[in-house]
Amino acid sequence: MKLSDFDYAFPKNLIAKYPVEERDQARLMVIHRDTGDVEHRVFADIHEYFKKGDALVLNDTKVFPARLIGRKEKTNAKIEVFLLRELSKDERLWDVIVDPARKVRIGNKIYFSDKLMCEVIDNTTSRGRTVRFNYQGDFFKLIDQVGQTPLPPYIKRDAEESDKENYQTVYARQIGAVAAPTAGLHFSKKLVGRLKKKGVGVTSVLLHIGHGTFRPVEVEDLTKHKMDSEYYEIPPDACSVVNKTKESKKSVFVCGTSTVRALESSVTTMRQLTPARGWTDKFIYPPYDFKITDKLITNFHMPKSTLLMMVAAFSDYDLMMKAYKKAIKDKYRLFSYGDAMMII
Repeated sequence: MKLSDFDYAFPKNLIAKYPVEERDQARLMVIHRDTGDVEHRVFADIHEYFKKGDALVLNDTKVFPARLIGRKEKTNAKIEVFLLRELSKDERLWDVIVDPARKVRIGNKIYFSDKLMCEVIDNTTSRGRTVRFNYQGDFFKLIDQVGQTPLPPYIKRDAEESDKENYQTVYARQIGAVAAPTAGLHFSKKLVGRLKKKGVGVTSVLLHIGHGTFRPVEVEDLTKHKMDSEYYEIPPDACSVVNKTKESKKSVFVCGTSTVRALESSVTTMRQLTPARGWTDKFIYPPYDFKITDKLITNFHMPKSTLLMMVAAFSDYDLMMKAYKKAIKDKYRLFSYGDAMMII
């Protein structure tokens, strides 16, 4: 398939700039792969589709306030530093993106507070830099005080205090993501509890979503696209839950495309999930044989995005594009803070 196959038009006013007031009250479009039928529900109804013995796999990554606004030494010029990934904890080195890049050179020092500054030590790309931070105390506590929630660029507003909670799943645990696993934003603690009470095996894996999730695909031939690598971990207890569910012929519900990538990066030829940790650049697009995912919970994704390609691979290309047309006609709220979809 080609990149242009995944383009579609949508009214800009359907981009959700804020979440609904109650997480689990977002709309839910349910797609039935076997019949092509579409249901319109509320996310809180999702428990009705689970049976005792099914499993739900979540991504427990935690978003940190990766957007820092600082002042350059001497000139006092305003500089934005977007944290991408930690390169060395001991040496306090980070891979970052800076803006405006033309003002940031090797040797420059940027101050964010009286307790936090960094020095540029290398250029990586036109906007990319390697920096060494200087600070006292806990780094993540410091950036929590001065950093901003890294909202997706298409939301087109400044981050607000409420985003610190809203742009985070209720089960977020392991700090390291610069974008939220947005399908999971719809789960409330009450809803997760209800599923557990029903006898659903709720388990978590980890994939730290990077800035590459927003990077556009720039080649028409999808086989030539290279995904950014992201760190993932599959713990033994998640393997136990998933493999037991598979052996029992029950369904594995997977929440989010990031969770799917982690799972599909650690499966044996015998379709068994195995413990793992490392970096994955797995790119899933049609056609693809999913080894673990039986049912997928996701959001509505940007045109030409790798996320849309994965969802189309799971459902069926024609069925998915038809569903997106219906979502736009029925004014579903789109993207990170938008409504949800479940493909069963």
